[in-house]
Amino acid sequence: MRHSSAPEEDAAPDGPGTETDAPEPGAAAPYVPTARTVPTRSKDRASYDRALVHSILDEAYLCHLGFVRDGAPVVLPTLFGRVGERLYVHGSTGSRPLRSARSADPGLPVCLTVTHVDALVLARSAFHHSMNYRSVVVHGTAVTVTDPEERRLALDAIVDQVVPGRSRDSRPADAKELAATAVIRLDLDEVSAKVRTGGPNDEPEDAGLPHWTGIVPLTRGYAAPVPADDLDPAIGVPDYLATL
Repeated sequence: MRHSSAPEEDAAPDGPGTETDAPEPGAAAPYVPTARTVPTRSKDRASYDRALVHSILDEAYLCHLGFVRDGAPVVLPTLFGRVGERLYVHGSTGSRPLRSARSADPGLPVCLTVTHVDALVLARSAFHHSMNYRSVVVHGTAVTVTDPEERRLALDAIVDQVVPGRSRDSRPADAKELAATAVIRLDLDEVSAKVRTGGPNDEPEDAGLPHWTGIVPLTRGYAAPVPADDLDPAIGVPDYLATL
């Protein structure tokens, strides 16, 4: 079975992907391709459309943050939030990537990725098995956020990225909590999206093989909210959570 992971720009092609249409007049300009954001394989799946990139990011709240520590690559799963053309990641002031971003000049070189798997693609041949996906890869330099107002904006954005509207329905961080929390910012400058849609791409000579072929769609769902044991029964499920 050939593994065609969404973020891998060099994965072997298994068929045509989806090209993004040209932006309509008045639409935001696309991101400018760079040597790091142009894939060497399956280039037809790459897109620099700003609205597409934002939509993929906004549907997620988990990202993977990659950086180099002591000469070795490290990739950490973490929450993030988007505010306009900036991504924010937070963590303990003692965490290695956040300490590195604070001490490095001009910041910490990172690669941040987000991926949605929309379907498993099952072909007649093991080689052509794949996935339908939407992914975003961001390259850049993460810098520490020190401005108090921007830090609060970033922390609210991270909370709302997980559950929109939640930051207004929770106590904001106090001075002690803020002192223990570091925030880094990554600007959306060097960005690309990659998308695969459609069914299997079997070889014509395999059409008669007696194997099931097609796609298995994947969906993300939420079960009913479970209240905490000490929640006041008079406090009902908020609208923003009921409609999640």
